[in-house]
Amino acid sequence: MKSLETVFGPNSALVEELYDQYQQDPGSVPAHWKRYFDELEGKPVDATEPDELQPSEQKTSAQPSNGSESTAQKQPETKKEPKKEVQAPKNASLEKIKGVATKIVENMDESLEVPTATSLRVLPVKMMVEDRTIINRHLLKRNEPKASFTHFIAWAIIRALKDFPSLNCSYLYKDGNHYRVVPDSVNLGVAVDLESRDGSRNLVVPNIKGVDKMNFKEFLHAYAELIDKARNGNLQIEDFQGTTISITNPGTIGTVSSVPRLMKTQGAIIATGAIDYPAEYRAMSKDVLNQLGVSKVMTVTSTYDHRVIQGAESGMFLKRMDELLSGQEDFYDQIFSDLDIPYEPLPYGQDKYSGPLSGGANPLEHDSRVVGVWRLINMYRMRGHVLADLDPLEKEPGKNPELDLEYYGLSLWDLDREFYCGGLGGKERATLREIISLLRDTYCGNIGVEYMHLLDLEERKWLRESMESTGNNAQLSKDHKREILHKLNQAMAFEEFLHKKYIGHKRFSLEGADSLIPMIHFMLEKAGDHGIEKMFMGMAHRGRLNMLVNIMNKPYHRVFAEFEGNVDPDSIQGSGDVKYHLGARGTHKTANGSEIELQLMPNPSHLEAVNPVVEGAVRAMQDHHEKEDPAKRVVPVLMHGDAAFAGQGVVAETLNMSQLEGYKTGGTMHIIINNQIGFTTLPKDGRSTEYASDLAKMILAPIFHVNGDTPEAAVHAIQMALNYRQKFGKDVIIDLIGYRKHGHNEGDEPAFTQPGMYKEINDHAPVRDLYTEHLVKNGELTKEETQQIFDEFDQLLQEAFEDAKKAPNLEITDNLIDRTETPQEDWNAYPDTTYPAEDLKEIAVKLNTVPKDFDANPKLLKQLAKRAEIVNNNEKKIDWGFAELLAFGSLLKSGKTIRLTGQDVERGTFSHRHAVLHGTETNQKFTPLNNLSEDQAKFHVHNSLLSEFAALGFEFGYSAEKLDALVIWEAQFGDFVNGAQVIIDQFISASEAKWGQKSALVMNLPHGYEGQGPEHSSARLERFLQLCAEDNMQVMNVTTPAQYYHMLRRQTLQEKKRPAILMTPKSLLRHPMATSSRDDLADGKFQPFIIDNDFTDAKKLKRLVICSGKVYYDLLKYRQQNEIDDVAIARLEQFYPFADDEIQEQLKDFKNIKDIVWCQEEPKNMGAWNFVAPRFMELLQDGQKLTYAGRQASASPAAGQKKIHQAEQDKLVEDAMVV
Repeated sequence: MKSLETVFGPNSALVEELYDQYQQDPGSVPAHWKRYFDELEGKPVDATEPDELQPSEQKTSAQPSNGSESTAQKQPETKKEPKKEVQAPKNASLEKIKGVATKIVENMDESLEVPTATSLRVLPVKMMVEDRTIINRHLLKRNEPKASFTHFIAWAIIRALKDFPSLNCSYLYKDGNHYRVVPDSVNLGVAVDLESRDGSRNLVVPNIKGVDKMNFKEFLHAYAELIDKARNGNLQIEDFQGTTISITNPGTIGTVSSVPRLMKTQGAIIATGAIDYPAEYRAMSKDVLNQLGVSKVMTVTSTYDHRVIQGAESGMFLKRMDELLSGQEDFYDQIFSDLDIPYEPLPYGQDKYSGPLSGGANPLEHDSRVVGVWRLINMYRMRGHVLADLDPLEKEPGKNPELDLEYYGLSLWDLDREFYCGGLGGKERATLREIISLLRDTYCGNIGVEYMHLLDLEERKWLRESMESTGNNAQLSKDHKREILHKLNQAMAFEEFLHKKYIGHKRFSLEGADSLIPMIHFMLEKAGDHGIEKMFMGMAHRGRLNMLVNIMNKPYHRVFAEFEGNVDPDSIQGSGDVKYHLGARGTHKTANGSEIELQLMPNPSHLEAVNPVVEGAVRAMQDHHEKEDPAKRVVPVLMHGDAAFAGQGVVAETLNMSQLEGYKTGGTMHIIINNQIGFTTLPKDGRSTEYASDLAKMILAPIFHVNGDTPEAAVHAIQMALNYRQKFGKDVIIDLIGYRKHGHNEGDEPAFTQPGMYKEINDHAPVRDLYTEHLVKNGELTKEETQQIFDEFDQLLQEAFEDAKKAPNLEITDNLIDRTETPQEDWNAYPDTTYPAEDLKEIAVKLNTVPKDFDANPKLLKQLAKRAEIVNNNEKKIDWGFAELLAFGSLLKSGKTIRLTGQDVERGTFSHRHAVLHGTETNQKFTPLNNLSEDQAKFHVHNSLLSEFAALGFEFGYSAEKLDALVIWEAQFGDFVNGAQVIIDQFISASEAKWGQKSALVMNLPHGYEGQGPEHSSARLERFLQLCAEDNMQVMNVTTPAQYYHMLRRQTLQEKKRPAILMTPKSLLRHPMATSSRDDLADGKFQPFIIDNDFTDAKKLKRLVICSGKVYYDLLKYRQQNEIDDVAIARLEQFYPFADDEIQEQLKDFKNIKDIVWCQEEPKNMGAWNFVAPRFMELLQDGQKLTYAGRQASASPAAGQKKIHQAEQDKLVEDAMVV
């Protein structure tokens, strides 16, 4: 058996036990050991086995480091003196040492041949204890092997060997010469205590090879693997071969100091003692020890071969271990980095606290430390997110000196001292260790929170207590966790299925942010608890298909059919849109039996444009909800991209609405799907803020940053966010940080621009797999249970795919591509817009009567009194503003809701409306239109924020949700509407054609050339006319208050709902000729085309001038002043839909006129000329000719100089009127 001892050294005892077992029953030992023993006994061995499993003379000998010759040469034999027998004590019994124990005795005898010496050092372990605690908290969360003290001690040995490599050398005698054996790697032997089948204990020392080439994480896993093999009897021969240095830890059984025996072929063995307080302190109170700053210590010995290692080297080696374990260098920093722990270890430092035991207690010092701890607590609440583990791809620890102990004059020695903590975690006092542990759990885990910028104390307190009471950990049952996995699988499997079946198709995958689906699901479950009835959702294209099927419950086969091109023609509205822009409606049934209506609003590719639309739809439903607290029953949810949230101005505009009386919706749930890239642009190039969500701080909204790879944290964050929203009625932000699996779309190659990032993404496991591993490791689900979840859903997808294949192909018919406008003869009849004169009188009185106690402006009261008289006397003095109020009043009394918003609309930009009256010396406000009768509808009038994009989008959403309401957005000046061009192009003009989304929004755009310059003249009529097609909207420029009155009533009462764009007047608001009478309102109707009758004989007319809007009065004035009687003037009041039949009918009386002129104030390349010219030409009689009178084509809408404007205006009027 000499060969076994030579090869296995201290492990030969285990080998011999296996050999004895083999001799009794060869089949009872592991196969690799059986092969080994077969060869030793000369039995045939399977030649197919690898060489390393077949022992040979060369294999069973130690190898020199250079590998050139065998080192197990026969050494000079020394004659052993026979052992002198010692008599046993009287009356003692003798027990024969047998089996493995016999080999241990022989090994110990043989070890006496190695001349050893031992160095000893006592090490403080405070640093190791503290940092190990931090490390294991993280390892436990990740289901990774925990780190024992032995791991850190062993790692310190490995690190110290870099400075003192001689401790890794051994001695060899060969050919009469003495050699130092210098291995090419460090093979660390680890003493493992095993229990034999008979209950006895055995020590084996297998080794981990090449530990000097590992990082700490690799070493941790290699160590765990070796111990697992030892415990399960799976150690192989090579696990015992080639040990260069060993570690043994008898301290685990309480041994304070040990001098282990050194076996041949090794240069040193390191032994550690028990970790405890020094003996002289053990009887003291722990509180006193903490106050004294006494550390636990550990004895470490280095037993070395004195032939190749000197005492000074061994001593310096232990000193180096001391320095490393005490944290005086980067020892723990590197470990934290290797383990991807997202913050720094506790810093090394001396205890500076003298305390009351110093004999000279310093109250100031004590107070400063108490204040320091309180400041530290506050700073964790404020800056803890910097250290949070938020990025699935980036593991660099966050750094903030304000979260370091020494910043507050504290050190690791204070960790076990008690401090006042003001109710933190329900405690008034706690040790600093407990304080930091709770703070890090709450603010530095997978949820990073920003809430200390909130000014409301109650909000901050509620958030603080909600988070610190749970450590920001989700309280989830097994069923909840199973549901999370199910939703993660739905998200991932759906995307992968599409990727495989429809290669190269654009779908804007959610992959990398899959946690969104379980987040939304559990938000809906929590919504059921809150009694929420409906959620309106808005999101961009990324992940939209996933939302449609896995949240909105759109059938999978319908999505697959859309990819196949097999679309139900009845589902196509107009020209349609791509599948990842479409909206949907659905219902979520919660576990508690509630039903929540869901509506995902359609959206264009213009990122974030849908945000205000969603808000407007929510407000419309809340305004018309019949139950109490409608804001708590209808909730907006907006999902954003990180680049868009930071980059698109409409986001800031929409956020700014959140607490405004005219726009607030009780708080919006914002979710940033943060994939850390915008197309190909990285955050460092896409924003100047630290986080994509920083913009939300402007409205004092709390922000929850969440690691997208931790779905439980995501679920916890969104449920807490919804609770906050329901309690405080404010916006809240979830920043879900993930990544983007593919390029911007699936046909894009992201590695062209971000090769490093996408290498990491490709190597990164999807969140479903990570969560599955987590659940299985924790024993919450078995592999079989998880696989069943996956298989069932795969089958469902496959069946849906087969169904989609069976769907008939879409047949393109003429109806699908026909864009023909409806001719006037097929228009729906205009609704009756008359209204009883007596009722108008009553409304006029109500409009102009204020409460007795109202502190009204006397000048305004006089104006109001005159208004009432005008209606009562049927005088033709009703101006634009008064006609509007009468129209509003008539509709309100008929039960029609009216909403009027815009900049300064309560009074009117031009002080013409006065819908809201204000007290002169009080804060009184009075809205006459809300005081007409008890059963009237509500008049909502609100001055808007200084916004066009979001403000117009909001009103579009409001109107789309409440089609029978009169919703008006009024621009301050028409020119300013171009700030909302996206809403006009993508929603107002095209929403019905693309998505079947109707709206009846009215846009009042002040328009007219009065010499106020380029930016206060034109509402860009030409742009709206260019968008007119498919009967999509109405565009008008009316000239009388009665026309405006009837237009408003027609818009509200007509069955076919569509937007109305109105060029509204400025100077005409008080023009003495632009007035109407009561009867014009009561008995009239809207006229798309009006020809004046100020002529006696049509046959004498030589010219017909057709115009629109304010220029009509300029032409009329010129005709009167110049006594022109051969020119007739007609007004086109409605541009679109073009009333061709009605116009043609009225033009019949002017067949004799050959000269038809279109007159406009706008430059020729603007205004209506290019729109109306071809339409009028189709209506002209033979011989009639259409010409243009107006400004020349211009780059700018209007002249900046008043004199130039007037000259141009005079010329165009003269050109039109002079034959």
